[in-house]
Amino acid sequence: GLFKPDNFIFGQSGAGNNWAKGHYTEGAELVDSVLDIIRKESENCDCLQGFQLVHSLGGGTGSGMGTLLISKIREEFPDRIMNTFSVVPSPKVSDTVVEPYNA
Repeated sequence: GLFKPDNFIFGQSGAGNNWAKGHYTEGAELVDSVLDIIRKESENCDCLQGFQLVHSLGGGTGSGMGTLLISKIREEFPDRIMNTFSVVPSPKVSDTVVEPYNA
């Protein structure tokens, strides 16, 4: 298959469109599990060149946990390339009023 079920990580709740909740609470609870999987997958690489992260900047998880994850990966793999593909909020298509603040 395309995805390995062993690499799936689920939280009990979302970040509620709140950057701080995604970064300091919900994200902080999950980041060690995510890093364990990243370490395991990187050890299986012959020549790890870098990372690609696809995330949204409008909600709390993509923005808050996304920045937390980027900083942790940067600490652990300082000499590897980091590419991010970030979806930015639009004033024309917006779910919540706090999206610009999260971004």
